[in-house]
Parts: sequence; C-alpha cells; structure tokens
Amino acid sequence: MKFYVDTSVWGGFNDTEFSAWTIPFFEQVRQGKFTIVLSNVVVDELQKAPAIIRDLPISIPPAYLELASVTEEQLLLADRYIQEGALTPKFHSDAQHIAMASVLKVDSLISWNFKHMVNFFRIRQYNSINLKYGYSTIDIRTPKEIVYENE
Repeated sequence: MKFYVDTSVWGGFNDTEFSAWTIPFFEQVRQGKFTIVLSNVVVDELQKAPAIIRDLPISIPPAYLELASVTEEQLLLADRYIQEGALTPKFHSDAQHIAMASVLKVDSLISWNFKHMVNFFRIRQYNSINLKYGYSTIDIRTPKEIVYENE
C-alpha cells in the first residue's frame, strides 16, 4: 500500500497527543509494511519544524519512500478545491496535499489535520470536486487507523 503523509503526521512524531500512534506508524514504514509519499510541499513545511522532525525523513529506507514534486495539474486541482469552497486560500498548502494525493492515486492520505483533512464533510467535498473534474475519490485517515496492532 502507498500513503501520502502530510506534514501533521511528521510533526506528530514529537507531539504528546499524537506520538503514541505516529511513532509506530513510522516504525511500520521502516519495516516495509507500506510505502509513503514525501512531497516537496511537506519538505518545505518541515523546514520550520525542530531538527528531530526535519531529520525524520532520512530515517525512512529509500525503498519505502517515494519523493514527489507538485505538478501544474495538482496545483490546478488544489485551486479548484478553493474555487469550489472546500478550503479558503489561506489553506492552499492543505489543498495541495489533497490534490497531490488524489492525482497520485495513493491508497490514502494520512493526516492528523482534523479541521481540513480528516473531516467527514470536507472529504465529501473533495471527492465531489474530484469526480466533477475526472479524478478518483480520495480516502483520508489518521495513523491510528493504519497502524497494524499486535494481536
């Protein structure tokens, strides 16, 4: 499986509220249970983070990390999310994450952003816009929903 991981998940590694699920998520990536997409949008946003977070991507084996740069097609779809009212221009980078995940046809976008991403009503909006413009629907989950638990 392939997941697009947004900036909130990388930041969740060092956050007391989210680390209990984020740390095992990244451990399972390192074990090869799934591949993650790291976009230039995320890399740019991580520049403002503490070193422990900025350096986290280098801990992922290259075999399980796919690098992606935002394309004109993805920027256009992100703009459509804003034009159609799913997000405001202030949150254009969130729209870019969703557009990249949609165009790349990942299995799911993984996020801790409950306001703009892991939100039932917004997911319906994104999927409506995706279908309107010929894209597949996008699934958006938290690391908690993805981590394999030991039984």
